[in-house]
Amino acid sequence: MATYLYRLGKFSFRRRRLVLALWMALLASLGVGAFTLSGPAAESFSIPGTEAQQAQDLLAERFPQAAAGNAQARVVFGAPAGEQLTDPQNRAAVAATLAELRAGGQVADVTDPFARTVNPAGTVAFAQVTYQGQAEALTDADRAALLDALEVGRAAGLTVEAGGDAVRERGGGQNASEVIGLAVAAVVLLITFGSLVAAGLPLLTAIIGVATALAAIQIASGFVELGSATPTLALMLGLAVAIDYALFIVFRYRQELLQGRSGVEAAGRAVGTAGSAVTFAGMTVVIALGALAVVNIPFLTQMGLAAAGAVVAAVLIALTLLPALLGFVGPRALGRRQRGALASPAAPVRRTAGRRWAELVTGRPVVALLAATVGLLVIAIPALDLRLGLPSDNAGTAESTQRKAYDLLTEGFGAGFNGPLLVAVDAAGSADPQAAAAEAAATVQALPGVATVTPPSFNPAGDTAILQVIPTGGPDSEETTDLVYAIRDQAPALADRTGAELAVTGATAINIDISARMGGALVPYLTVIVLLAFLLLTVLFRSLLVPLKAIVGFLLSVAATFGALVAVFQWGWLSGLLGVEQTGPIVSLIPVLLIGIVFGLAMDYEVFLVTRMREEFVHGAEPTQAVVNGFSHGARVVTAAAIIMISVFAGFILAPESMIKSIGFALAAAILLDAFVVRMTLVPAVMTLLGKRAWALPAWLDRILPDVDVEGDRMRTEEPRPERALVEAAR
Repeated sequence: MATYLYRLGKFSFRRRRLVLALWMALLASLGVGAFTLSGPAAESFSIPGTEAQQAQDLLAERFPQAAAGNAQARVVFGAPAGEQLTDPQNRAAVAATLAELRAGGQVADVTDPFARTVNPAGTVAFAQVTYQGQAEALTDADRAALLDALEVGRAAGLTVEAGGDAVRERGGGQNASEVIGLAVAAVVLLITFGSLVAAGLPLLTAIIGVATALAAIQIASGFVELGSATPTLALMLGLAVAIDYALFIVFRYRQELLQGRSGVEAAGRAVGTAGSAVTFAGMTVVIALGALAVVNIPFLTQMGLAAAGAVVAAVLIALTLLPALLGFVGPRALGRRQRGALASPAAPVRRTAGRRWAELVTGRPVVALLAATVGLLVIAIPALDLRLGLPSDNAGTAESTQRKAYDLLTEGFGAGFNGPLLVAVDAAGSADPQAAAAEAAATVQALPGVATVTPPSFNPAGDTAILQVIPTGGPDSEETTDLVYAIRDQAPALADRTGAELAVTGATAINIDISARMGGALVPYLTVIVLLAFLLLTVLFRSLLVPLKAIVGFLLSVAATFGALVAVFQWGWLSGLLGVEQTGPIVSLIPVLLIGIVFGLAMDYEVFLVTRMREEFVHGAEPTQAVVNGFSHGARVVTAAAIIMISVFAGFILAPESMIKSIGFALAAAILLDAFVVRMTLVPAVMTLLGKRAWALPAWLDRILPDVDVEGDRMRTEEPRPERALVEAAR
């Protein structure tokens, strides 16, 4: 493979105007297609196979007026100190607020709190606002009308706050994080390369790659129903890997120039060697993202496939457009001092910080291995207490109306009113639907953790009823989760007695089912990506021990990341320092996304470091010396790539939302641990201890595996003869 990539790199360098024109034409075509062929984002949200989704589908069919899956808002009223909401002036203020709410866009129904949702003290009440569609379908104007209505009651002296999914703003808008990330990347690249031109190339190709991928996703939305959040992961990961891949190739190109090779030869060798590593690294990322389909949640599968497409674009651009751009910049990819050194005699190899670290680790490999492993395992201990969930209104900032509504409702009624459960009673097969629903209500009321159960509400056909169950615990508490499963456990016995089917749904039950689905998918997901990556890395390194070591190191870094995440966001350690206002279960999406993203980036660093070690070994270096030489070549670029990623992800810790904080913290911690503890400490230590055995391969397996020649031995036969070198150098 290295030979073909070597030829591709030289072709792109020589025919740089053609390659650039083709990419610009492709980007322009995709841009036009994105504007003309794109379709609206799908706003439906379903989790196939879960009981909560099945119950919601049943209610949508038989009880559409219940609007079980539609957007809702809970508007909570608090009386002034020493007064009650039932006082005439306060009742009038509540009525005026309700009238304003009913006038809002897409509002289907607004309940009267004085009917039954005033607390015994008369100080707190709430109204339920139901919309005609799901939360994602609400416009900014609809949300603005809701928030403006609150001001009517506030102007009269009441405390009025709102929570629920109708209040949460639709995701997908971009903030300054990407711009900050690019700025940090530019600084790190400038320090790494010492050249504005070289620093700009990875940024330029990353922007082109992401633009290409996002335009393709927009075109696909015109033919396939895609969720509004689908481009999010493609944008984030596309930027990350595109910068990484270009960084690796530009770094190798500069090294080849400093060894006296012509520009075209340097580009060919950079693409043939570093490009081979980039290709295999990209394949591991695509495997990790494509395997998100194992979770069987449509929007997550869409996000994974879209991000995989962005990674493919990043690889193609790194292998073709980047060498073409190198053809335009030529020796200017080097700093002035380095360009001056091209005409000087070869300087002796400097003992860089990377070489000194490699010599330290390889000199004490057992100590380094034990220290790194024990440290990661200690950090991982809190992960044994990992609980998954989805954020509710209590995860908002203390200043948000959602958080204030949650706290006010908890104060007036109890935490369970923030997460009511809907129990659907399918009595179509019952001889007496009324009696069946009443028995279902009595059965649920008798369960522990139930505060109250409303009387059954029947559809016009009289064959389906809804019970609203108020738990004693909050929506993200273990007590409420246990209650959902306890209600479901009663369903078989109730069906035997009455012929009625019972199912639990509602936002809280859906969140619980998503978390359960995510938790149950972790092991299958890990198994799929580990097995496929093991096979891929075995082909790449022609070794069994090196892929095994890579995957064990990844598992250690992920376990340690989970431990740090639980310690901070579930236990509350360092919560004040990081601005975490509310602890609770870890957002259920994080572990799966974390595994996919970190696996891809970790394998990037693994492939780039270890391919240089293998290259040195194949070319005659002793095993330990190969580790030191390979590490010293790759340490600088891997360090730069890791610092860029850590800085980008850490910026999200400053976000006010707890979920965004936790995602940013998890990704930054994972890259920090994997890049600097696993790849830069464990890898050289283990490779030193393995020695020649690291590259051992059974003879039978050696015969059947394809030889991808990642170290570039076959490229030597294609190097220009001395008389051709002068011609090449002149180009």
